[in-house]
Amino acid sequence: MLRKMGEAVARVARKVNETVESGSDTLDLAECKLVSFPVGIYKVLRNVTDQIHLITLANNELKALTSKFMTTFCQLRDVPVEKLAAMPALHLINLRFNPLNAEVRVIAPPLIKFDMLMSPEGARAPPP
Repeated sequence: MLRKMGEAVARVARKVNETVESGSDTLDLAECKLVSFPVGIYKVLRNVTDQIHLITLANNELKALTSKFMTTFCQLRDVPVEKLAAMPALHLINLRFNPLNAEVRVIAPPLIKFDMLMSPEGARAPPP
């Protein structure tokens, strides 16, 4: 069991390092067996968070994302609305101050059965 946990941690570290080293706008943490978003990732990504526009968290065991996640990655543009709509236990997602594309703004409201907080189009986050 400890070996599997170690392998999962190593996988996350490898994927985060690849994102930092390549300067990619995508952070792919799919299938990493995450139950929460690792706090250490914020420190590793601190110099590149403003260029990350897509985060893939598919096939994990996440129960929640913290407000720190939402304030750190406040430049996400695309949201998989159809996949969110298929999550029966999801009650709320806060995407305020993210420059969501127009398609997300149009498709999301009729599909989702939970609260999705969005800022008005063009709104900017308040200074820290």
